[in-house]
Amino acid sequence: MSNPDQADNYVPPVNLPKVAVVILNWNGQRYLQSFMPSVLASGYPELEIVVGDNASTDDSVAFLERNYPQVRIVKNKSNLGFAGGYNQVLKQVEADYYVLLNSDVEVPPGWIQPVIDLMESDPGIAACQPKIKDYRERDKFEYAGAAGGLMDRFGYLFCRGRIFDITETDRGQYNDARNIFWASGAAFFVRKNCFEQAGGLDEDLFAHMEEADLCWRLQRLGYRIMVCPQSEVYHVGGGTLQAVNAFKTYLNFRNNLILLHQNLPGGKVFPLIFLRFWLDLAAWFLFLFQGRLRHSLAINKAHWHYLRGIGRWQRKRKRLPFVEKVRGIYSGSIVFQHFIKGKKYFSELKYFNNLK
Repeated sequence: MSNPDQADNYVPPVNLPKVAVVILNWNGQRYLQSFMPSVLASGYPELEIVVGDNASTDDSVAFLERNYPQVRIVKNKSNLGFAGGYNQVLKQVEADYYVLLNSDVEVPPGWIQPVIDLMESDPGIAACQPKIKDYRERDKFEYAGAAGGLMDRFGYLFCRGRIFDITETDRGQYNDARNIFWASGAAFFVRKNCFEQAGGLDEDLFAHMEEADLCWRLQRLGYRIMVCPQSEVYHVGGGTLQAVNAFKTYLNFRNNLILLHQNLPGGKVFPLIFLRFWLDLAAWFLFLFQGRLRHSLAINKAHWHYLRGIGRWQRKRKRLPFVEKVRGIYSGSIVFQHFIKGKKYFSELKYFNNLK
């Protein structure tokens, strides 16, 4: 993490890139009240702070107007979700870099500069994230991103520092800047021109996995995604949809199928989707045995909505070139390694030779 004293003594170079930290808000006044002071103290000279409001019904906008007149507010007319909300707001923001920051994230002084320095060192880096730590247990990684997002060969997402629900203690074991598959939407740095070139966030996804989809599309365009461990932020997590919410289960299962369909090379799409339906059936029975009927039904709904829109996913997949190999893909099965072989930590996994 950056040293606050160093941030105080920092002398910016000439032509420092302009950065816009953009927070998408929906009924999150409590988070804005708690964490906006830390964002304002970020310490980056060429910084604009924007709050995009997704038609909140609480006092969020009035609270910002009363207490933080220096923060620019962009109002959406309805709740457009994470993807649609950000797409609409970012059309009205001018910057070299966007930072999509969740409203429930606390940031330390100097957290922006290390990431910008890394991205400025290589124009091939399109997106990046800091380490995402747990707000309540600050020595532990947080679920939504940890030390960089990855995907296994069957499309299951996980992280350096987080496999399924197990998060590791940060002992410096992932302090190397590495290529990853996806950067977390909790604190997502992206070049504006790359964001636009890739077509922005996919509004069909509404929320969940949209950053992974964008990162895959960026890799299809030849760009790299990285993690910058010299910066870290603290995420509360579950600020909008809790893990026990069946709607979140629906979004995760549906969006994962869409993610695969829209981005895999042609010959791999339907064999993997067929296999995933069987793997999802195992999850269906698990939820049922746990007495979580609403979550089992959410998988049914996810599959139906995926199948109903299959023509749309098929058309959208052709908008960008396909590549056979992308960085940050685990060649094994994270489900098998975790649930059968008992692997709990990323460091226990092998066959990651494409992160350098």
